[in-house]
Amino acid sequence: MQSSAFTLSPTTPCLNTRKLLNRSSYLRFNPISLSSSKRSFDLTPIHGSSGSSAHKLSPLCSSSRFSSWISAPPLVSDGGKKNFEVEATSIPESAGESAKSSNLIRTLQLGLLFGLWYLFNIYFNIYNKQVLKVFPFPVTVTTFQFFTGTVLVILMWTLNLYKRPKISSSQLVAILPLALVHSLGNLFTNMSLGKVAVSFTHTIKAMEPFFSVLLSVLFLGERPTIWVVSSLVPIVGGVALASLTEASFNWAGFWSAMASNLTLQSRNVLSKKVMVKKEESMDNITLFSIITIMSFILCFPLTLFMEGVKFTPAYMQAAGLNVKEVCVRSLVAALCYHAYQQVSYMILQRVSPVTHSVGNCVKRVVVIVTSVLFFKTPVSPINSLGTGLALAGVFLYSRVKRIKPKQKTA
Repeated sequence: MQSSAFTLSPTTPCLNTRKLLNRSSYLRFNPISLSSSKRSFDLTPIHGSSGSSAHKLSPLCSSSRFSSWISAPPLVSDGGKKNFEVEATSIPESAGESAKSSNLIRTLQLGLLFGLWYLFNIYFNIYNKQVLKVFPFPVTVTTFQFFTGTVLVILMWTLNLYKRPKISSSQLVAILPLALVHSLGNLFTNMSLGKVAVSFTHTIKAMEPFFSVLLSVLFLGERPTIWVVSSLVPIVGGVALASLTEASFNWAGFWSAMASNLTLQSRNVLSKKVMVKKEESMDNITLFSIITIMSFILCFPLTLFMEGVKFTPAYMQAAGLNVKEVCVRSLVAALCYHAYQQVSYMILQRVSPVTHSVGNCVKRVVVIVTSVLFFKTPVSPINSLGTGLALAGVFLYSRVKRIKPKQKTA
């Protein structure tokens, strides 16, 4: 039988090769001689001489596995001799190492952010409690914290540390309800911290998931899964158990913390309910910055109406307070408050909401333990059990929140 001819060239559509920058890695298969009795397959550099090595196999082709591959029967036999080129590049070994190092750097950065988040939160709660103990004016303290945050935001925009946003009137209208409940939530938190122990305030604030589920059902029509509802049982039971055995318990502090849960969780519901156009959307840090400024504007007249002008050296001296100590602690608390909020949003941009929720649960545990040790708060075994049960429920809630209900098939 006569052999038929079959030619492969770079212009063949199914073997359209690319031109690579590293010409030293180009390989030429030259030539392919196909016959029924003998096949040769030569591999020579594209820039090298093919005269003397036209019928020699390169070391790459010396293995038995490669030899069996190249000796496979051809698709079509070829009586003529045509040349074709196969271009290849090798992946540098440093690519995998650079990927590992970049992942390590990102992990270290994330760990640093979590550490700063916890540290700023601890200092905020300790210094804030010390101020509220001797200066029982939570509205003034809250307004001062928003004022400090406003100054930091303006400096950040002025010095181009963060991009200054362009805000439209429709965005301001949409953000106003968020700023209102944000102001009330922080005000109620400070009122609770001024009345009861830090550990008890944060134990009550562990009921945030309960209010989140309740408000989502009432206003968003979201039906929780059985797993989410089950996780709320230890939260409610743990808070009830801790409240019954809390040494510093009083109703003003308890209901203030509950009101803080309600308002802060309603902020999350409002953020879903309020419609903002996608082209006008903004990142979390910018949103928090604008809310901080608006909260200060809202709280300032409220402070004058409810408490008057109390944060003055004259008033504090008349009340027998150490002016320098109160001012320094108030400033540190305000700086730490704004810092931990900023870091929290930075973490949220890097991780999923579920991971952020778990981190927030761990943060609450750290704050409770630290405040108990620092203030030497008396804690009974039953109180510890109730607090631990509530926090375990919060952790369970953050885990089961990922479980999505099965879609009903028609």
